[in-house]
Amino acid sequence: MTPTLEHRPELAYIELRTALDSFEKPLGKLDEAERQTVRARSARAYEIGARALASDQAPDVHVPRETLDHALAEIRGRYPDEASFAAELEVHGFDLGTFRQALHRELRLEAVLDRVANRMGQVSDLDVKLFYYLHQERFKSPESRTVRQILITINPDYPENTREQARQRLEAVAAELTGDADQFAAQATRHSECPSAIKGGLVGKAPRGTLFTALDEALFALEAGQVSEILETEVGFHVLLCEAIHPARTVPLAEVEERIRQQLEKRRRSACQREWLKSLEAS
Repeated sequence: MTPTLEHRPELAYIELRTALDSFEKPLGKLDEAERQTVRARSARAYEIGARALASDQAPDVHVPRETLDHALAEIRGRYPDEASFAAELEVHGFDLGTFRQALHRELRLEAVLDRVANRMGQVSDLDVKLFYYLHQERFKSPESRTVRQILITINPDYPENTREQARQRLEAVAAELTGDADQFAAQATRHSECPSAIKGGLVGKAPRGTLFTALDEALFALEAGQVSEILETEVGFHVLLCEAIHPARTVPLAEVEERIRQQLEKRRRSACQREWLKSLEAS
């Protein structure tokens, strides 16, 4: 007996994925309106997938057993043990056999769509250059500063971290700072209560607007090699070292060429697949 559309494990799998993708909820947590939306989208996706798998691109597309086994093992690996995985399948109306069947269909459909996308022409060097020069604003890097910090936190539960004691402790450290990066790093490693202490207080490259306002304003008023005054934020007292200034610049094509190529290829593949699926719907 052929199962009805509502009872096909492949459709149930699509509904499960659609619920998570659309509403970030499992099926059992959807309200009625959300459930209806999921059912409609899933039924459409199932039918489009069925047409793709019945197309002239699909007959000789096969999913190797090892590919299916690997995909299943990857999903199973998200659970602490086999019993947890089996329990999750049961909640959604699957056993291992029906889940494997649904996963096989998904992998075969992905393989068909990959074949369709592979008909797309290669992205040329000219394509990459045109995209780069037509979207220059995307490749502008704002001014940033390499910054290190020493932080003494304020915590009234500890005598040495009351507001008064925290400031006095940092004042004693700050009095020894010269602006030398190695010396600052050594003091940060020894005294700072920020996680960056393990890296000599290195916060990294900071564009404007990434730090607390008081820190941001102080940092961008410093010259390279200068140490800030003691600054206070909601977490405690800070001293900053501006280790280097990196002026605003346009990122060279050579630095982003491969990223642009990958982005264009991904877009073209997706567009090729969408157009092909639309043609199946119209046929």
